[in-house]
Amino acid sequence: MLKVYFMSADSPSIMVRAAYPIYLGETLSKSEQQSIRQLLDLLPTDDINLNHKTDLSKPVLVIKDMVDGRGLACPMPLLKTKVALRSVVSGESLYVVATDPNSQADIMAFCQQSLQTKATNPLLLSINQATVSDSGELSASQSKYSVDTIYHFIITKTDSN
Repeated sequence: MLKVYFMSADSPSIMVRAAYPIYLGETLSKSEQQSIRQLLDLLPTDDINLNHKTDLSKPVLVIKDMVDGRGLACPMPLLKTKVALRSVVSGESLYVVATDPNSQADIMAFCQQSLQTKATNPLLLSINQATVSDSGELSASQSKYSVDTIYHFIITKTDSN
């Protein structure tokens, strides 16, 4: 279970993970925030820091948008990711979930290519994790997807300087 902090009415919520605190951007609707929390809860708990206060001096991931590519065949998760990245600026992240196993190779290669071609805002693949869930862990909205393996990606646009 991820630990969520509500800082104030005008601040995004924070999810504390061992590697990065994860902020949910204010542009996300309440239903999108709830969906993201449920999906991140599927990630292994061994890398979640529940015992320490948020250290804002560490790098943070600010999730601005989400791509739900579950149930979509290749290349649709990657194409939706490319479109969604247009609204993400340097320092912000995009959360992508997919069920097509090919999406893992596609998204990894796409992010690696952005680093190799010295793009204006190279893409850092901060989280690349597959989870297998049993049907009891999924909410009613998630259970409509027949595939139990979900591929999670958090892609961050970085500053090229």
